[in-house]
Amino acid sequence: MGHDVIRVGGAPKPVGAYPHARRVGSLLFLSGIGPRVPADNSIPGNVVDADGTLVSHDIEAQCRQVFANVRAVLEASGARFEDLVDVTVYLTDMAGDFEAYNRLYAEAFAGVDACRTTVEVNALPTAIAIELKCVAAFTS
Repeated sequence: MGHDVIRVGGAPKPVGAYPHARRVGSLLFLSGIGPRVPADNSIPGNVVDADGTLVSHDIEAQCRQVFANVRAVLEASGARFEDLVDVTVYLTDMAGDFEAYNRLYAEAFAGVDACRTTVEVNALPTAIAIELKCVAAFTS
């Protein structure tokens, strides 16, 4: 059984000592993926004050970017959105962000029959409002 470590140039660099994904047999495990822009590591929709303190975020911009980042890791790994079997979503503001996130998720994941769990967390490792943890299964 192969244990392939996958690092993707077209996805944001991990914020720690871990790969973007790892394939074990027919399963592909993605590390937590956030909405940072791969080209410059910026976080779309974040507004900071003069001291650099986060003032607000745009969950729609972050959703679009994190979904694109997940797609990039899947494609670089030889998988597709349709291969997803389990998605765990972490939000930092369930009350404020769930409605927009849920709508955008339904659009981006149309035709994907993955199980999904959404939980609220106090914080994520960087100033992001959403992170996805995914598992895909290869059919061949």
